[in-house]
Amino acid sequence: MTKVILITGASSGLGKATASYLLKKNFRVFGTSRSPKKYSSDFCFELLPFDLNQPESARQLVDQLMEKAGRIDVLINNAGAGIIGPVEEIDTISLKSHFSTNLFGPLTLTQSVLPKMRDQGSGLIINVTSIGGYMGLPFRGMYSASKGALGIASEALRMEVKRFGIDVVTLAPGDYATDIAARRIYSPLKKKSPYHDLYKSTLDTIDQHVDQGGNPNDFARMVCKIIRLKKRRVHYKSGSFLQKFSLLLKRILPDYVFEKMIMNHYKV
Repeated sequence: MTKVILITGASSGLGKATASYLLKKNFRVFGTSRSPKKYSSDFCFELLPFDLNQPESARQLVDQLMEKAGRIDVLINNAGAGIIGPVEEIDTISLKSHFSTNLFGPLTLTQSVLPKMRDQGSGLIINVTSIGGYMGLPFRGMYSASKGALGIASEALRMEVKRFGIDVVTLAPGDYATDIAARRIYSPLKKKSPYHDLYKSTLDTIDQHVDQGGNPNDFARMVCKIIRLKKRRVHYKSGSFLQKFSLLLKRILPDYVFEKMIMNHYKV
């Protein structure tokens, strides 16, 4: 039986690359976008409407998918957003919106999908987190916090639904060459801010890392590998050797040593 896959945020970036790759591997793929009509004529897979910040659209999305395919075998919670800025200066509205997009939205969709998977007696949920979600990074603390929270929630969910034949894993990407920089929320660079110089240099460093990032198809291949596995780990990472190696260093080094290493890297 051909597996039915739903991947959120498939109109660009890692989502689009992954959906296109899985389609070539003979999966039946549906993507989501807030405005699918803008893209549908240019895509080889079907885009369905979904907005992470509108909880009621999750149920509508699942109902529409069930009408079209009759089942859902794999949910890939890929859609999300970046946010950059000093913790002190990011406004509350932006913070709430960010967590709504990166944490509450994926969990709401998961809640809508789980009853369908439970009725089937099987299913796989891949929550896309971030290597940055394993550590606090200067001026990216709120992004790290939202992705870290999604990872912890996934650990709990995995244990709760295992008895129903449903598997839950996380996949944490590092930097990939996508258009994510254009879709980030940026806290304004204020001339009189005590963080101005450090924040400006960090922005330049972050954008440089994205521009020099890996090929999104490498991420897509990892997703395909996870789908085909019979036994899966809880967490997977996808990125450069140095990015994945940083996670090992965080586990084995004293906190103050790792902190100093990160501060040196970002010149903080």
